[in-house]
Amino acid sequence: MRKCGWFVRELRVEFAAENYLSGGGGPGDGGGADPGTGGEEVEALQLSTRWLEVLRTYLELVLCVLVSIRNNRNLQKFSLFGDISILQQQGNLSNTYLSKVDPDGKKIKQIQQLFEEILSNSRQLKWLSCGFMLEIVTPTSLSSLSNSIANTMEHLSLLDNNIPGNSTLITAVELERFVNLRSLALDFCDFTAEMARVLTDNNHVPLQRLSLLVHNVSVMHKSLDNMPNDEHWKALSRKSTSLRVYIMAFDIKSEDMLKILKPSIPLERIHFDSYITCVSGAIVDLISRQYDKFLTHFILMNDVIDTSGFPDLSDNRNEDPLVLLAWRCTKLSLLAIHGYTVWAHNLIAIARLRGSDLKVLEVTEESIDFDQGELADQDVDPVHNLIEQVSLGLGQPWHAVMDIESLSVFTEPNRHFYREMQSFSEDI
Repeated sequence: MRKCGWFVRELRVEFAAENYLSGGGGPGDGGGADPGTGGEEVEALQLSTRWLEVLRTYLELVLCVLVSIRNNRNLQKFSLFGDISILQQQGNLSNTYLSKVDPDGKKIKQIQQLFEEILSNSRQLKWLSCGFMLEIVTPTSLSSLSNSIANTMEHLSLLDNNIPGNSTLITAVELERFVNLRSLALDFCDFTAEMARVLTDNNHVPLQRLSLLVHNVSVMHKSLDNMPNDEHWKALSRKSTSLRVYIMAFDIKSEDMLKILKPSIPLERIHFDSYITCVSGAIVDLISRQYDKFLTHFILMNDVIDTSGFPDLSDNRNEDPLVLLAWRCTKLSLLAIHGYTVWAHNLIAIARLRGSDLKVLEVTEESIDFDQGELADQDVDPVHNLIEQVSLGLGQPWHAVMDIESLSVFTEPNRHFYREMQSFSEDI
């Protein structure tokens, strides 16, 4: 970085906090403390020491990267991702240790100033992407960009679902400067009706890609009252017939999803991820009816610890919602499921309905279930029959995903959203 930072034109950096421990193991690794008297205290001390090491290394590396490019005027594409999920697994845990690593806040202030300095020095920046970086972007950061750079920026993504209160990283007024924006990625709660109106102004080029993260933390602290209504989405679609939207919803209640999923959203990709709140069959059915002309990617992830009872979307329904999704959404090319019951006969039906157009069909082995009739037939191996029938339907060899970590979409949710958003935005 020190050698090439001042002239590099494209820089994409991911800060992976889990790799910052010199002693091996993650921050949750107690280091083998012996149980018994004092064992918990020893383990707590080791855990505290490891968290401090993670944060200290994280801040040092961020400073190293930013210092190396502070005077770079050639930077055209600048992308930063910070894996702060590991730093914030216990709510405000990072703040507890941050006050020890950076007691007077000098390092954080230096990082924020360096980031703004890089923006103010830029002369060719077209792509700015900053996702989940700990304490780096503030609500005033974008004001450091000159009008000439803001006017020619083509991609902007600012994501941080841990901004306190009602603070946002960008406002509708600030967005007015970005008249050449072709792709945008924001926290859903920050994408307001006023922003949608700004993007339909005549002086703005048509937006082509919009990625929105709906996170339960944001929904808890911010309001959904200011989100675009269906008329705003219609206006955006009229402005740009090629506009496509990618939404990732993390632990969002069904009643909130019903508010969010306006009929006129040109929704191409949707990803549900959860630890607590499961998606209902009614939501899947709504998606298949409203977005049948656009939907290409549908992902259901339920990261439950107890695998003995996955939710069944087809429960008490005549037709399975996932089968209806495959039937209605004729452009569906990727379907990935973990943590929801998928009946074998429905999986075969999905494969037959979409055929070779369904390029990716990933279902974890523990998510697949067989009805009693299939299990009772002693002349047919139900697993072998499933593999054979799905393979025939897709026109290519298929098998269930044996290990969840082999899933193409299996990664920490923020990281997956950020990477998917990048490729989605680049595909214009």
